[in-house]
Amino acid sequence: MTVSKMGLEKERRDEIAANLVAVRQRIATACAAAGRDPSEITLIAVTKTYPASDVLHLMELGLTDVGENRDQEAAPKAAEVAAAGGKVSWHFIGQLQRNKARSVVTYADMVHSVDSMKLASTLDGHARALRSTPLQVLIQVSLDKDPQRGGVPPADLAELARSVESMPGLKLRGLMAIAPLGEPPKLAFARLAQYSTLFQAEHPNATIVSAGMSDDLDAAIAFGATHVRIGSALLGKRAALR
Repeated sequence: MTVSKMGLEKERRDEIAANLVAVRQRIATACAAAGRDPSEITLIAVTKTYPASDVLHLMELGLTDVGENRDQEAAPKAAEVAAAGGKVSWHFIGQLQRNKARSVVTYADMVHSVDSMKLASTLDGHARALRSTPLQVLIQVSLDKDPQRGGVPPADLAELARSVESMPGLKLRGLMAIAPLGEPPKLAFARLAQYSTLFQAEHPNATIVSAGMSDDLDAAIAFGATHVRIGSALLGKRAALR
C-alpha cells in the first residue's frame, strides 16, 4: 500500500470512528429517554455500496454486526472480508429472491426479511444442506400495504411464525420492520410494538426487534427496537479511495 493510499485509509477510518461515536451517543440518548440500557441495542452497520475495507475498519473499531441487502454485492464482500482475516456477523436485511437463498445461507448469520412461506421453506432446505447450525431468521412484518417494500401482513404473521418455528434449518429470532414513507415513525413503531408483544407471548425466545435506520433510530428505540440498522449516519459519503 502506497503512502498516499495509507493516508486515505487512515482518513476514512478516522471518519468512521467519529461517526460511530456520534451514533452511539444518539443510541445512548434515545435509551435514556426511553428508560432503557444502551447494552440492549445491537448496532448493525449497513455497508451496502461501501467496500470491504470499510467493514474491516468497523471491525477494528469494535463493531462486528454488518448488514447488506443485495446478495450480488454481499457475497463477494463477505468473501473479501474473510480472506483479509475479518470476522463479523453478516445480517441480510433486504428483500430476498428465492434464487439467491442458496448463496445467502453460506455467509449470512441472520436473515431479517423472511416474509413468505415459500421463502422460509427455500431457506430451510438450503440451510439444512449447507450449514452445520440453523440459520437465524426474523420475520419482516409490513407496517403499510406496499408490496414493494416487503413484509408479511400482520394478519398472516402468526401462521408464518408457526411454520418457521417448525423448520429445523431455521431458528426464529424475532421481527423486523421498516417505517412507512410519509408517516411519523413513532406511529408506525407503536404498531410494531403491539405486534411484537403479541408475537413474543407465543414465541418467548424470539425477542429481537429489528427496526430503525439513520433517520428514525430514536423512535425505534423508544418503541422497543433491539437492533438498529444504520448506514449513512455511520458511513457518510463515500471516501475518495475506492
